Amino acid sequence: MKFSTIGFFSAAILLAASSCQSNTASVPKHLPVQDTVKVVKKDTISITAVGDIMIGSAYPSKSNLPPDDGVNSFKAVADYLKGDIIFGNLEGCFLNNGKSTKCKDTIGNSCFAFRMPERYAGIIKNAGFNLLSVANNHVGDFGLKGRTRTAAILDSLNINYAGLLSHPFSVFEKDSVKYALCAFAPNENTVSINKIDSAIQLVKRLKAKADIVIVSFHGGAEGAKFEHVTKKTEIFYNENRGNVYAFAHAVIDAGADVVLGHGPHVTRAMEVYKNKFIAYSLGNFCTYGMFSLKGPNGIAPLLQLKINSKGDFLFADIISVKQDKINRLTVDTQDGAFKKIKSLTDTDFPGHRLDFSSAGRIQRRN
Repeated sequence: MKFSTIGFFSAAILLAASSCQSNTASVPKHLPVQDTVKVVKKDTISITAVGDIMIGSAYPSKSNLPPDDGVNSFKAVADYLKGDIIFGNLEGCFLNNGKSTKCKDTIGNSCFAFRMPERYAGIIKNAGFNLLSVANNHVGDFGLKGRTRTAAILDSLNINYAGLLSHPFSVFEKDSVKYALCAFAPNENTVSINKIDSAIQLVKRLKAKADIVIVSFHGGAEGAKFEHVTKKTEIFYNENRGNVYAFAHAVIDAGADVVLGHGPHVTRAMEVYKNKFIAYSLGNFCTYGMFSLKGPNGIAPLLQLKINSKGDFLFADIISVKQDKINRLTVDTQDGAFKKIKSLTDTDFPGHRLDFSSAGRIQRRN
């Protein structure tokens, strides 16, 4: 008997279809045909945060660059820069050339305008930083050119950042957790710390998009005379530097999970408000060149914060670091920053119910 090729394949297709129908029918209705994969989010989130970072400026002179070209800037603390989030305040811009309108050529080597060589961005990336605030008074030292080039370089390195009017926030995902960062300062072309109502609305919008909202601010007066959180508006050199206490509480009320402050160049107190963590100033962390490092300006915390999946505070470890002009950034075996934070927190927030009894650790008091 002869079969046509068309007839043979038609019969095969019908047989396969019949078999598939039969197999499907044999599966009990209460069993799913395909398993649903559930994404398990992290129970504990690790946020490592530091203050100001400016690892060398080529302006107005290359003599303000470190002798190793910055490559060992974070060597002494490399083992501590670990976590889901590694955050810092980028105190300056990345730009290879250009002059600043802040300085006159006759000033010589005393200009406070910071232009890090563009290659230094890779040093910060390699140290582990994946989240930066650019809301401060130095990101605009070289105008639009400096801000634009900095943003382009951070984008190219996949470092998330926030704080410019042109880039007020970042939303990103890591290990199935969605994060948002927004950053504020009292400076031109940054998102204003003094417009609290606008900050509240932005945080609410971000909380609708993200699991964890981190707020950074650059605020408060500068220097050793201004270590305390006054709970009032702070004016410094006729500039309104914000009421950092009112600001921090307002953004937490709006949905922020962590608030990280910088700007005074000294360490300030820490607080837990509505189960959310606030660091009012993380001080000078890695700042080479035209920075005062005397007394309290030379010590700072490297904060290792643990929060749960709801953003609530669990505990924080403080690695005290210090800087001087010769040794640069090193670990402080005398725990200067931790002791300073305890003292300031006791003074500025009496009844705070935080426990500083374990060396280097902040936790809730039983």
